Amino acid sequence: MIIGLTVLICLLFVGGGSTAPKVKDFSWQDKKIGAEDTAFILNFNRPMNHASVEKNLTIEPPLPGKVSWAGRRMAYTILEPAPYGNQYTVKLSGAKEKFYGLDQGEVMQPFQGLFSSRDRAFAYIGFQGEEKGRLILINLTKKQRPIILSPKNLEVMDFKFFPQGEKILFSAVEKQNEVPTLIEQQIYTVTTGVNLTPGDAKLKSSEVVGEIEKVLDNLEYQNLKFDLSADGQKIVIQRVNRKDVFDSGPWVLELGKEAQHLTNKEGIIQKGGDFLITPDSKNLVILQGEGTSILPINPETDSEDLIFLPKFGTVLNFAPDGSMATMVKYNQDGTRSLYIVTNQGEEREVLRTRPYGNILSAEFDPNKRIIYCLLTQVVEQGEEYQEQPYIAAFDLKRNILRPLVILPNQQKVHMDLSPDGLALLFDQMVTISNQEEEENTKNTKKISRLWMLPLDSKMPEDDSPWQLQPEELPQTGLNPKWLP
Repeated sequence: MIIGLTVLICLLFVGGGSTAPKVKDFSWQDKKIGAEDTAFILNFNRPMNHASVEKNLTIEPPLPGKVSWAGRRMAYTILEPAPYGNQYTVKLSGAKEKFYGLDQGEVMQPFQGLFSSRDRAFAYIGFQGEEKGRLILINLTKKQRPIILSPKNLEVMDFKFFPQGEKILFSAVEKQNEVPTLIEQQIYTVTTGVNLTPGDAKLKSSEVVGEIEKVLDNLEYQNLKFDLSADGQKIVIQRVNRKDVFDSGPWVLELGKEAQHLTNKEGIIQKGGDFLITPDSKNLVILQGEGTSILPINPETDSEDLIFLPKFGTVLNFAPDGSMATMVKYNQDGTRSLYIVTNQGEEREVLRTRPYGNILSAEFDPNKRIIYCLLTQVVEQGEEYQEQPYIAAFDLKRNILRPLVILPNQQKVHMDLSPDGLALLFDQMVTISNQEEEENTKNTKKISRLWMLPLDSKMPEDDSPWQLQPEELPQTGLNPKWLP
């Protein structure tokens, strides 16, 4: 009996059993991934010959990456975010199982997996006609006509996307007010219908495009600036008591709960100016006094100590992983310096403007190799001096600033980098003339046009200019922002 069982066990080892090697699970199967998704996992039912798997694995369209193993699990980490708006196929055939270090293992069953990246889409505030003051959605992947999300009676002032792009948080005022002002803002959400997949738990509640919900009124407090946390669970709003202007400061609104003053551990109300929520959704970077402070949003659960950065007057943005931020220092000679500040407390000055120039925004590319900056410089216009905005790319490795687009003289410009790092959106105010035939006169008016700057070509390794060509979009609007 012992001899018979031994022979049977040997035959099972040699023959590999009745089940051929195969992929048991693919972590991205039928999913829509975003820029934050950096690796997928293939889980095999048998130990596999690593070299044969890596040799035979293909992704179409290609997504360069690196492979790591943990037992029967293979992780594939992509080197760049997957370009948005694509369908991807993962194929694996011809790979062999591992048979005690030898190569005689059985060939696996062919595998094919499917996933997609999120739609390439953006939203903006309409500038004229039926779109004026309303929130507009453009889905470039589905090539749909512009979708108006907000109703006619609301004048949209600003907006932020929820993490998956399925909803938008926005502030708006009633258009019955003759002159819409920030102090009359109320806070709303609206559904977009974008990036939902079959079987998604949020599909039923978000399948209606343009579904409006008010989340904060302005009956007792005026609502000013606001920000939405990266996890989509917390909203921080700058509020002012209508009866007492000294009762002002940031409030925290967690979805499903009442808005509360931002306080410290002792329950003392925090004060401050401009702010941003950190990417971990736990802290608030806020201007206080002569510098910038980092405060826990929920002091009861987030027990980090207060951090004060006296040097900096503005926090512009964070790297996608939260490891560093771009901050502005105001110098006594009229210049302004852009600094990178890491979460380890390291500070590095990367550029300094000319006197009275400005740094309006600065965004890291997904791999933290480039900072895309919206800057201004003072130029002479006859007997006057005016601020000239321009978009530039700062190469962090080589410390080179490359101007990309010079914009007309205008006071407000908005720029946004796509989550996959392949395009910039910006608005541009231009003056156009209109010939009226009856009166034979020319009238001029200003409109805000939307532009896209493709970044799919690599930045030159030498000091040569980066030749990029902006593309004018058919829409007119303000403050364009990519869906995450």
